[in-house]
Amino acid sequence: MLSPAYPIETPRLSLRPFTMDDLDGLHSFHSRADVARYLYWDARTLDETRTALAKKTEMAELRKGGEDLNLAVELRETGELIGDLYLFWRSAEHRQGEIGFIFHPDHHGRGLAGEASREILRLGFEDLGLHRIYGRCDGRNTASARLMERLGMRREAHLVENELFKGEWSDELVYAMLRREWPPQG
Repeated sequence: MLSPAYPIETPRLSLRPFTMDDLDGLHSFHSRADVARYLYWDARTLDETRTALAKKTEMAELRKGGEDLNLAVELRETGELIGDLYLFWRSAEHRQGEIGFIFHPDHHGRGLAGEASREILRLGFEDLGLHRIYGRCDGRNTASARLMERLGMRREAHLVENELFKGEWSDELVYAMLRREWPPQG
């Protein structure tokens, strides 16, 4: 079980559960086609964002395998919502988890996604006791692949045209890290 004490603070960020007050901030990047390009959904309308947000507000802890932890990422300095982080508890038996992240493009290139994602890895390994955490991305999504590499995750697979994604065949990259590799050295 994982029930973090909120907010979780990093030097520049605050990670916390989503609330319905996050609608405008979340919609500011979930509504963008460039953000949704490599996601399983298209740019969202305000109503679609509201529906997604309602689900996110119920994902503040992990009680059993198969559940998702979904956290809002905000800048500590301004309180602006800039990201959407996941930790999926894929298997309690095998102690497996998956990370996911979506950040507003206006905040790319500053190391903020890495700062937040390191905290999600820490929660998974240290607080939940996972053995392995992996992340997946479309093979064309070089920014997500580079982020996982910077986090110290190793590329385990390059699945070639494994999925018909938004009308075209797409490759998938799989990155992973084991508990004994956490935290990365260097």
